[in-house]
Amino acid sequence: MRLNIIKKSPAEIEAMKEAGRLSAYVLRKVGEAAKPGVSTLELDELAEMLIRAEGGIPAFKGYGGFPGSICASVNDQIVHGIPSSKAILREGDILSIDTGATVDGWVGDNAWTYPIGKVSSDVAMLLETTEKCMWAGLSAARAGNHLGDIGHAVQSIAEAQGYGVVRDYVGHGIGRHMHEDPNVPNYGRPHSGIELEVGMVLAIEPMINMGTRKTRVGRDGWLVTTRDHKPSAHFEKTVAITEDGPLILTTEPGFTRPVSKTC
Repeated sequence: MRLNIIKKSPAEIEAMKEAGRLSAYVLRKVGEAAKPGVSTLELDELAEMLIRAEGGIPAFKGYGGFPGSICASVNDQIVHGIPSSKAILREGDILSIDTGATVDGWVGDNAWTYPIGKVSSDVAMLLETTEKCMWAGLSAARAGNHLGDIGHAVQSIAEAQGYGVVRDYVGHGIGRHMHEDPNVPNYGRPHSGIELEVGMVLAIEPMINMGTRKTRVGRDGWLVTTRDHKPSAHFEKTVAITEDGPLILTTEPGFTRPVSKTC
């Protein structure tokens, strides 16, 4: 199948930074509010308020009929959890918050998995490893590499810990539309797939399970859970491929890459 990859000019990448900044800001603020006793619906309402207060539009709300401004996925829920007043966070939970904002027609998309209070050591390791997977995938998003290099970078780290790499859901191109070509799998062989070129903008989002990689879709048609009900983590950033290497767009001013990471 022929792909329709929409490469962005340097000016368009610059224009995408505001959607990225707002998306990153909202994700951080909602993550800070995620505490025991708070419902995921309260977090959703906070996200929408913050996005609209700065002139943005919640990119998720109404997308394909999705009712929320965030996806809120708890514990064994991988992605696409619908916010609910009945979903009350508890000490020891983990919460994947996925959110995005549209600004001047451009979309920023990002996600992070937050510990709610203190979590067990094995769950903490899952979060740490999945974040490492994301940074490795971002670092591989360089002109001359291939899609398989991104997936291989993620897969090799996750599977070295015995984790399952979700294959049913993947990252994607992004721009004026939330989902653009190409799909960006979190698994793959080095130097396989299409060649990455300057101007591509990708949302790289490892979804890593403590157990099996197999998934199950809930009755609402949205929520995706692990087949074995073991926890799952999800981290995501939007990145542009530039002449100077990967440029992360979903960041706030003053963002610095963690010293221990390569991207």
